[in-house]
Amino acid sequence: MNDKPIVNGKYLMYRNKPLVREKNVIIYGSMSDKYVLFLMIMSVKTVRGMSIPDRVMIQIMPTDPTDKTPPKSAVKQGLFEAFDVGMAWLDVANKE
Repeated sequence: MNDKPIVNGKYLMYRNKPLVREKNVIIYGSMSDKYVLFLMIMSVKTVRGMSIPDRVMIQIMPTDPTDKTPPKSAVKQGLFEAFDVGMAWLDVANKE
């Protein structure tokens, strides 16, 4: 039985999972899964007058607060690369 609380509200959904951003932090995944993807934008660069993420830290974080497994993490260049690698890690971690 799933005893994790469900948050009511509307979120941006990607592949049927919530994608939430606040300032420089992005969380992707469902709290009913074993792990979620945590991305932190560490630096930005300006391209054609727009500020875009440059260095992004990625981590796979457990949703169970008692899970003491150290998070898998890395720093990638650009949001696309970080999200791409993070999604692959998340898929593998949640299937284990």
